Amino acid sequence: NYGRAVAIANRIAQAVYDATQADEKWAPKLRTLKADDDLDVSRYDWTDAQSDASGVRSGAKDYLDDIKHPPKDGSPQDNAKWWKSLSDQEKADYAAMYPASLGKLDGIPADVRDEANRVELAERRADYQIRLDAIPKEPTKFRNLGPDVTAYTQEWLDWHHKYEGEKKRLEGALKGMDAIQNRFDQTGRKGLPEAYLLGFDAEGRGRAIVANGNPDTADHTAVYVPGTTSNLSKIQGDINRMTNLWHASEPLAPGQKVSTITWLGYDAPQNIVTDATRPGYANTGAPAFNQFVDGLNASNESGTDSHVTAIGHSYGSTLIGSAARQGDLNADDVIFAGSPGVQVGSAEELDVPKGHVWNEYADGDPVPELGRAFHGGDRSSRFWHDADMPIIPADADFGAHQMTTDTEGHSGYWDYDLEHEDSSQSLLNQANVVVGRHDKVQIND
Repeated sequence: NYGRAVAIANRIAQAVYDATQADEKWAPKLRTLKADDDLDVSRYDWTDAQSDASGVRSGAKDYLDDIKHPPKDGSPQDNAKWWKSLSDQEKADYAAMYPASLGKLDGIPADVRDEANRVELAERRADYQIRLDAIPKEPTKFRNLGPDVTAYTQEWLDWHHKYEGEKKRLEGALKGMDAIQNRFDQTGRKGLPEAYLLGFDAEGRGRAIVANGNPDTADHTAVYVPGTTSNLSKIQGDINRMTNLWHASEPLAPGQKVSTITWLGYDAPQNIVTDATRPGYANTGAPAFNQFVDGLNASNESGTDSHVTAIGHSYGSTLIGSAARQGDLNADDVIFAGSPGVQVGSAEELDVPKGHVWNEYADGDPVPELGRAFHGGDRSSRFWHDADMPIIPADADFGAHQMTTDTEGHSGYWDYDLEHEDSSQSLLNQANVVVGRHDKVQIND
């Protein structure tokens, strides 16, 4: 056994040598990563962790350079192939060093993106709270000049000019981050599955993609695009809508898994009059939506051909129409609710099988008719008496199934009584489409 003993001894010696080299390289860097002497993870700890990660990236440059980075401008399929090519250690290293970039990659497994984006969420939340706390207290706003006469104080005018806009932006972003955390905390309530944070960015108006249930293992997945005035600060309502849709859908598919996703992955128009009439927001955001849906198909591991439904509310429907017009909408069904128009003239142009486009138009919803002139499709080549009028999904000639809608106004399409588990017909019809029970959908005559 002499030869075998020598081989083992050589391996041990090499391991000790490698460990010594690693210790000499990393010990100085590790000594700079100081931690508090308490057990509480504060907002300062999170910002310190962000700084530490930057230091480690700098110190580990030579090592990290050897790790294969994702392909530049790669497709979701390219990203999925890259991730699978990494060893477990390389995956762990990349996730630890580049959580922000990893969380944005379509085609990467949902649990990996979720973990990376939760780190980014925690760091941004801590950073924004520290910045908000650092803003000086608002000074006295008015001063008396005489009986019933007041004027702004110069101190307040200076404060308002310097801090008011930033204060509102930070407060709005933190409100959205709290809403995402609130969804995390709701897991298990009334059977609600774990949430997955598939995208997050606090800058600007903010973006977030939140899934109920893991889409990688889902048999049925719905992706909802919100419309005008949507932003990170208001994401609570959009998350609630997809939570309601999950509750309505899951009982209809026994033995199968359902995932419902809020996709705020674009800059939505913020003003109804000046912004919502413009197609540019939809046209700019549409490619990202197509890539996200492609990513869902690339990372799905359910063992079946997962059934995907794209749902657009208001201007969100315009984005979905633009996605089909510009590229390939990789979905099986499309649902529109309160649509002002989808840029195309018929259901046949939406990249889904014939008979798989659905529309809801509630009483008292003014948006479809108001938006027709701006986002309606072109039917000038047709031979109808109203050929010059732009066509929208609510028109019978468009070719969509007009689902029975028992809610009112522009925002009630997802009404659901969680306490009594009672769904509106508007929501139940969507749920039946999501789980593929097309014959159960109630259609207007």
